[in-house]
Amino acid sequence: MKKISVIALVAVGLMAASCTNKEKTDTSVATEQTVAESKGEVLAVDTTASVVNWKAFHKGGFAPRWGTLNVKSGDLSIEGGQVVAGNFNIDMTSIKVDPASVTEKDKKPADLEAHLKNPDFFDVAKNPASDFKITSVADLKEAPKDAVAGANKTVSGNLTLMGKTMNVTSLLK
Repeated sequence: MKKISVIALVAVGLMAASCTNKEKTDTSVATEQTVAESKGEVLAVDTTASVVNWKAFHKGGFAPRWGTLNVKSGDLSIEGGQVVAGNFNIDMTSIKVDPASVTEKDKKPADLEAHLKNPDFFDVAKNPASDFKITSVADLKEAPKDAVAGANKTVSGNLTLMGKTMNVTSLLK
């Protein structure tokens, strides 16, 4: 099986699932959907080169934070040169906070990482992994003006986080 590198942007959904913040993002949340059928060529995710990029905001939209999570395993199904399905297992214990996102002098990225790992947020001792399973991929006819530059796809998938599953949709390029 071929290996490919994937930068999964589902972590916006991770943060949306864990917070009640209703700020406008390129991600929406709905009830669990039927997972897309794997067909065509199935490519293994290169877990050494793949990360999930996440970004989160405090209530009110101030003080954005961002960072990465490692992908433990995964695959993508490609048919006709297009992604049609995929599954990813994300290592929640690997959550990292980008130091550039912590601008307050009295705050440290390591403190935020510890806070995100504790029972107040993801409780990684009890929930060391999360899953994302693609339910649909569609061409984006017109990206919103605040979308990620180059966004051309809408990807939806079931995100299982802390034992709860919901469908998240995000714009990707």
